[in-house]
Amino acid sequence: MARQSITLTMPNDDWLKAQVQSKEYTSKSEVVNDLIRRARGKQEELDFIRAKLIKSERSGFVNQTRDEILTEFKDELLHDGKL
Repeated sequence: MARQSITLTMPNDDWLKAQVQSKEYTSKSEVVNDLIRRARGKQEELDFIRAKLIKSERSGFVNQTRDEILTEFKDELLHDGKL
């Protein structure tokens, strides 16, 4: 495991200490690793959403009405056996 040295502001250090004292974590390192995992997960989610939005924008616009689109989706679900 990589070892790092970081400098924290007092409020952040106090918060980290409180997390360890609450017995939710066993060390400050565990808290920091959990925060990084969560941030990475959020970034992956944002990247996924961003890719879907880009794909949608590039696919162009449709001239169908809302009801026509809904009917098309329902027909596809029926055909796929999911409805």
